[in-house]
Amino acid sequence: MKEIKKLTSNQVKELEVFVKDKEKMGVEIKRAQAILLLNENSSEVLICSLTGFNRNYAFKLRSKYLEKGIEGLLTKKRKTKALLTRGQKEEIKRVLRNCSPKDFGISLDFWTTAILGELIEEQYGVKYKSRTSYYLIFKESKFSYHNPGKQYEKRDPEKIDVWEKEVTEKLKSFDFEKNAILLTEDEMILTTQTTCQKVWLPTGEYPRIDVASNRKRRCIYGFLNIFSGQQHAFKTSGANSESTCKLLNEIGKIYPKKKIIIIWDNAIWHKSKEVKQLLTDTKYDFHLINSPPYAPEKNPQEHVWKAGREHMSHNKFIKDIDKTTNEFVAYLSNTRFDYKFLDLK
Repeated sequence: MKEIKKLTSNQVKELEVFVKDKEKMGVEIKRAQAILLLNENSSEVLICSLTGFNRNYAFKLRSKYLEKGIEGLLTKKRKTKALLTRGQKEEIKRVLRNCSPKDFGISLDFWTTAILGELIEEQYGVKYKSRTSYYLIFKESKFSYHNPGKQYEKRDPEKIDVWEKEVTEKLKSFDFEKNAILLTEDEMILTTQTTCQKVWLPTGEYPRIDVASNRKRRCIYGFLNIFSGQQHAFKTSGANSESTCKLLNEIGKIYPKKKIIIIWDNAIWHKSKEVKQLLTDTKYDFHLINSPPYAPEKNPQEHVWKAGREHMSHNKFIKDIDKTTNEFVAYLSNTRFDYKFLDLK
């Protein structure tokens, strides 16, 4: 691994402050994170998992920072335009046909709508309000895409509406600026079985990805702080009462003087006698609320899982389940997730 000269303590501090600045764009923060990881001589895999950039691109970012300072990390401010010109659209089509995200320092082989949107905004200062505009560019470039939707058969929209109104009123009684925090929780299972995400490809071309012959699994518990966007993620061997109690205590340690409101689903281990006993014995102030059945999209943590899988596990061969799970947890813990929840945000 290539060794580099360490940044000064002032440079490290400057970058750390930059990363915590909520006013900065996500891509700008990732540039600073890549430089900090490079300064710690982190591996290509870790840099990629946390920022989406490969190590060579991180070196380019570092050189630009050393030359221009923080200014070198900022996206060039352009007046946002409503539409691409005909010439700009033709340039984008040529890029899609002849390049991959890797040519722009992003360690992914295939184009997604989000990546195309970031590229267009950065290169041309254009940001479309609707994803349909990006779909049309893909289709005009002779790319194809299919992604069927799913909905639970037992879903009851009326019960969901009632739940939203009741919970919204209940949450408004808490003081989230002084002594309460709101978390949404969920669990996910990560396995060595390769999962595939739809990607844009020229018509007639098909990606091939290695898959594992054996199947190992790990569980990840995720708690999303709705108002700060901070994710608290934990690796466990499975979702059960023991893990749930242990991690509730961990959350209590993070917010020892707060009233901790947690929105989570109706899993049996959330209602177990062990959890009920913990709520009786614990010194922490928990208030647990069950989400409506068959409405996972109402839980922002579900969207965190989707973002995590897109960055960390989709379309990838997982050889070491523990290594990948640790990197998944690290990505979640180092990324802010800003999702609206009911009428509170």
